[in-house]
Amino acid sequence: MQFTQGLERAVQHHPEMTATICGSRSQTFTELYKRTTRLAGCLASKELIKGARIAVLALNSDHYLEVYLATAWAGAVIVPANFRWSPAEIAYSLNDAGCQALIVDQQHAALVPILREQCPGLKHVFLMGGTEDADGLLGLDALIEGSVPLPHSGAGGNDLLGIFYTGGTTGRPKGVMLSHANLCSSGLSMLAEGVFNEGGVGLHVAPMFHLADMLMTTCLVLRGCTHVMLPAFSPDAVLDHVARYRVTDTLVVPAMLQAITDHPSISDFDTSSLCNILYGASPASETLLRRTMAAFPGVRLTQGYGMTESAAFICALPWHQHVVADGGPNRLRAAGRSTFDVHVRIVDSNDCEVPRGEIGEIIVKGPNVMQGYYNMPDATAETLRGGWLHTGDMAWMDEEGYVFIVDRAKDMIISGGENIYSAEVENAVASHPAVAANAVIGIPHEHMGEAVHVAVVLRPGCTLELDALQSHCRTLIAGYKVPRSMEIMPSLPLSGAGKILKTQLREPFWKGRDSAVS
Repeated sequence: MQFTQGLERAVQHHPEMTATICGSRSQTFTELYKRTTRLAGCLASKELIKGARIAVLALNSDHYLEVYLATAWAGAVIVPANFRWSPAEIAYSLNDAGCQALIVDQQHAALVPILREQCPGLKHVFLMGGTEDADGLLGLDALIEGSVPLPHSGAGGNDLLGIFYTGGTTGRPKGVMLSHANLCSSGLSMLAEGVFNEGGVGLHVAPMFHLADMLMTTCLVLRGCTHVMLPAFSPDAVLDHVARYRVTDTLVVPAMLQAITDHPSISDFDTSSLCNILYGASPASETLLRRTMAAFPGVRLTQGYGMTESAAFICALPWHQHVVADGGPNRLRAAGRSTFDVHVRIVDSNDCEVPRGEIGEIIVKGPNVMQGYYNMPDATAETLRGGWLHTGDMAWMDEEGYVFIVDRAKDMIISGGENIYSAEVENAVASHPAVAANAVIGIPHEHMGEAVHVAVVLRPGCTLELDALQSHCRTLIAGYKVPRSMEIMPSLPLSGAGKILKTQLREPFWKGRDSAVS
């Protein structure tokens, strides 16, 4: 399987269909194919061929997709950079991966002098959309125009497609090595779940450097759908693009889903074209899902549970399980069931499978599982021990194979000897009508070890006191799980991928202590 296989298929099946839309630009699949093969030729002319590392630092755009496709076509290795990282963190990833080239957009061109200084291995820096060379940047459009199309390198299967860096909030970021087969197996499994159908129009909302959007990119490429690019997220822009370009499918993280669903002018936008909303990358509360289903009554919701190390896909909760029938099981809190080519087990600390209904760690095996962490053999061996990917996610499985995640292992709170899973508390807090978003953490407690603390974002015009929230939560969860303290925040700190940064929330409470939750 080759990442670019879907592009060739699309050119055979519908060459004049629109492939990409980005602002005022659009192109057909024939035009995308020509630009991809010429860009691959440009890379080859700079000796950026099979195995060469090429970093990309940019907002979402049609050019970003071209870089993905051309790099894979040439057999090189893509290294997407998180544009929300500091220059030092970006430089670390480029140096660690051994990047020989960097492709930037205009919005990030100002960082090039710093990165050149900190990354001595960089031989070439290209400017997306550049029509001429300037300030030491090679104008990519001009190079594409003057390049000869490159025959396909033949890269595919177990050949390395990309190194995707994860983490960076604490410790050393890990470079996850994913092959063509890893990404394509996840993409095919997602397509088999019934999303991104023939003739679909997909909207890129999540950042393209992140594996959540990379999974969507893979699906759209394999299916031969139209890509609509949104450079940066805002709920207004999402709703406008859905209406303007008749978007059928999109993928968002829960923080984005909340902002879209709660937009005060949502009814002013025509979202009738929308068929599927995929969500994942972090937990979504049942309350948020119910609000979303009410806001988009004709749209199918699908949850994708996964992680970078699994090429972003492990389990799926399909649209038909987002309906709770009277007397039927409530699946809204489930992460779904293992997708088609993935094995999932729930195990104890000795990797022995636990009985259904008992909490353990999720471990995974399948063609989607990473090759390892680049330059980190010990971490690779620990994470892939016994041939299974150890996710660090704590969960239980019901009798029908549905997986219910209760927490990240590192986020579990131990208070007075009791294990408290933050996801359960967050669901209880989220059901309060004044709460728009929340995050639960453990903070130091002299006698209990840790106490439950919640950071809350309120819905517009609402107020909330701790005792009222505690009374609400006691009707839903055990007393020892109820938050002991609360802080009201204007927003929760988010990573570039839209995940809540609990490390940042914990820091003021644990700073300077001998022991802390990492």
